[in-house]
Amino acid sequence: MDVEPGLAEAAQLFKVLGSESRLGLLRLIGRQPHTVGALAEATGMSQPLVSQHLRTLRQAGLATPSRSGKEVTYHLTDLHVSHVIADALAHVREPAANDLADQAPSPSEQKESA
Repeated sequence: MDVEPGLAEAAQLFKVLGSESRLGLLRLIGRQPHTVGALAEATGMSQPLVSQHLRTLRQAGLATPSRSGKEVTYHLTDLHVSHVIADALAHVREPAANDLADQAPSPSEQKESA
């Protein structure tokens, strides 16, 4: 099977975005740059945990640090990411999508009818 170029990279992106905590951090730094301390306060996470998530986001190329003296502020590297997150949130908040999911037969129901 020929694999479309970029699928592996997109899968890796979704893997990084698969954490509710990282999504929340990206939403915050997408609105405005934040320091680690401000992110910890806004999310209720410990500072070491925020730093760990930010490292993952930096490695994935999603968050970029900016240093000013001793203070490091994080911002989104690419606004496309904020659009992906906004689209995902819009999708899960759509009543029609939830109604269809409730009406769809489960995999076990599909097997029984086959």
